[in-house]
Amino acid sequence: MRPVMSWVSRAGAVVTVMALVLAPGIAHADRGGGASQGGGTSETSGGREGAGLVSKVVYRGSTSGSRGSDGRGALQPVGDWTPPACWYEPRSAEQFRDYVESVYEETVNTPGQHSYAKQSVGMFREDYKDGTYKNYNLDKKDEGSFWVAVRDEDRRMEPEAQACDKMPFWVENGDPVPVENAVTPEVLAELAYNRVRLPAAEVTLRPEAATKVNLPTWAWLDKATFKETSVTASIAVGGLNIQATTTARPVSLRLEPGTPDAETYPASGECTIDADGSIGEPYTRGQAERTPPCGLKYLRSSGDGTFTLRATITWEISWTGTGGAGGDLPDGTFGNDQAVTVQEIQSVNR
Repeated sequence: MRPVMSWVSRAGAVVTVMALVLAPGIAHADRGGGASQGGGTSETSGGREGAGLVSKVVYRGSTSGSRGSDGRGALQPVGDWTPPACWYEPRSAEQFRDYVESVYEETVNTPGQHSYAKQSVGMFREDYKDGTYKNYNLDKKDEGSFWVAVRDEDRRMEPEAQACDKMPFWVENGDPVPVENAVTPEVLAELAYNRVRLPAAEVTLRPEAATKVNLPTWAWLDKATFKETSVTASIAVGGLNIQATTTARPVSLRLEPGTPDAETYPASGECTIDADGSIGEPYTRGQAERTPPCGLKYLRSSGDGTFTLRATITWEISWTGTGGAGGDLPDGTFGNDQAVTVQEIQSVNR
């Protein structure tokens, strides 16, 4: 059975539309082709998929994959904040007409379709064709747009995604959109936050193959890899043309040794970024007696196994948008695990 969605008619009656790909007026946000291919800079956007209407927001920048084979992954916001799971986007009168008519045609012409579904989608169509609106407001097509609810495809079953439940509505050009989460530069920045993809936080260690008990282990990150990463989200529909760029900047590295029998340098385990953009300092010959500015020391052997070192980068997030808008968003983190072998120091008597 296909998904079951519900919508509220303008008369206040709740009508459940069954056996539709999407409920009328509820679109889904499509990540676009190649969004999970991993690595690099890409551009993704929404489009039509059969009777479904997907997001018109276009993303440019480091948007690839949720976690690809190269270890890249998404920001995890610090605290309770999360990017929007749903929002509202404009559609021209022609776009909205085409969408409603395609949903109607698919529903009434699908063999075995339940009569209740046909009746429900017919009522929906009638409201915009010959009811509250006349012929989809085509005679006013240059004066405004229909606004429709959009759900993030990856989060559409979450309770937060159900909050955008207002029926499609018309807004004159220049008038405020009377709903929360209507696309603005800030909302676009929040959507871009959810699509930033970051490099794997695998630190370089010295000693490399295996460290020794009570021997300081140096840790650092390649500053050429860990640099500012940005995603730009934009939308241009009808009279609306706005964009926002969300930028993630690395600020610190947290090391968690994977055992309580270890010490970190500094003691907090938080290595801050240096003025030149590096985190930690590469080990060079002759530094064995020095305390590493970023690193750790294991106090016991890992035996026949390994300890799981967790390396997590904290990223500071800011955004700029159309009309000079801008500000900060909650910090985000992204980390990964790596195995560390710790051996007892062996001495040989000759």
